[in-house]
Amino acid sequence: MIKKLDLALSYFNDKINECIKTNKSIIVITHIDCDGLVSGSIIMKSLIRAGIKCTIRSVNEFSDKLIENLKTCSSDFYLITDMGSQFSQELDLNLSDKWIVLDHHRVSEVELDNERIINAWRYGIDGGKEICAGGMAYLASCKLDDKNEDLSWLPIIAALGDRQDHGKKKSFTGINNEIAKAATERHQIETNLDLLLVGRETRPIHNALASTSNPFIQGLTWNNDACLSLLNSLGIQLKDGKKWRVASELKDDEKMKIIEGITKFTVSKNATEITDELIGYVYTLPNENRRSFLHDCREFSTMLNSCGRIKKSGVGISLCMGNRNSITEGENILSEYRKMIRKQMNILTNERWRINNNKNFTVVNGTDVVPETMTGTICSLMASSPKNDRKIVVVITNGENNMVKISSRKPVICESDINLNDIMQKCAKKNNGVGGGHNNAAGAKISKTKIDEFLECLEYNASIM
Repeated sequence: MIKKLDLALSYFNDKINECIKTNKSIIVITHIDCDGLVSGSIIMKSLIRAGIKCTIRSVNEFSDKLIENLKTCSSDFYLITDMGSQFSQELDLNLSDKWIVLDHHRVSEVELDNERIINAWRYGIDGGKEICAGGMAYLASCKLDDKNEDLSWLPIIAALGDRQDHGKKKSFTGINNEIAKAATERHQIETNLDLLLVGRETRPIHNALASTSNPFIQGLTWNNDACLSLLNSLGIQLKDGKKWRVASELKDDEKMKIIEGITKFTVSKNATEITDELIGYVYTLPNENRRSFLHDCREFSTMLNSCGRIKKSGVGISLCMGNRNSITEGENILSEYRKMIRKQMNILTNERWRINNNKNFTVVNGTDVVPETMTGTICSLMASSPKNDRKIVVVITNGENNMVKISSRKPVICESDINLNDIMQKCAKKNNGVGGGHNNAAGAKISKTKIDEFLECLEYNASIM
């Protein structure tokens, strides 16, 4: 299977070299999330190095309307990353053979028969766990020129953004692990076991603990005051002079105190399980400044996601391309993004009528609260709450042209074996929409008039699986 992947990458290489020889221009189309911005940036960087005239565009979704729009642009060739795998027939019809998709989302065998769809699943690689679009773009760029191996730090950020750290203690598996090893050998990333607190390089320790929702710690998660009180009772020094300390500055004995304190605080039966989940691999970029959100790869991925979600993709792409003049703007975007999340979560949790518990799903009505670009983010946060730990979470909000956007997530300890990619794709198609994604996270877009039928389809198919 790896040999088949290599042949596909050779096809990519041949097509790009053909563009170089004939002086053709290329447009890169990519998704707005972290993986999309990284994969698009990797391809852009490699094309610029090759001397190709190119531009990049980020979009929230791939559609027939987008393909029609591409027909009118002045580019000679189209490279699509982190999306588009379900549109091979439409792409062939409208763009002939002047396109390539680099993707990792699971699609049908019919789609994968097209050589222009370079998708991980086509080569026996689990695109949900072993490689993301950033990894696929990296392999393609290295095939084009081995000097692009210096971009190996970027797929790590993309894989973390897509939550592909499924190995032991939040490590990587498959090709992701191989890329991580290569990046480590090149001294581009450092990997260590540490406390997995959100914002470990930028947030005060008590705030980092309160912001950590995976695992969810009852009484501490989303409770700054309780975290501050716990850390003070443990004798943890929270300030260095007038400056708040951050989690990455904790000493080993302080980390042990915090783990022991959380164990005693958490009276539930799974206290040991929670504290075990708090220790895992962290990935840092040694060439970035400490206390910068670019130093920790998970924070970097969150920042990129925030850029795309609030329509500032250009800032994220700029940072991926190496421009550090955009750091301040990136920090402001991340701050704005977090405020938006807090506001939306407060409304959803306080307006209980928005949440409907069915047999297999918790359905959240995000209409007029959650923008369609943020359904995935809110869905993931809702799925992290212990109130929803046994059911699949579905968030619905209004989209353009009388359509609705739907995101679904499996909680970490959800016992359901439902494949969300399959069920979302099936029910969307049945209701004249589009859907798909991964086993544990997927989305769909359908007409507003079809929402009841869609939800009924989800419940029916869940009950027979």
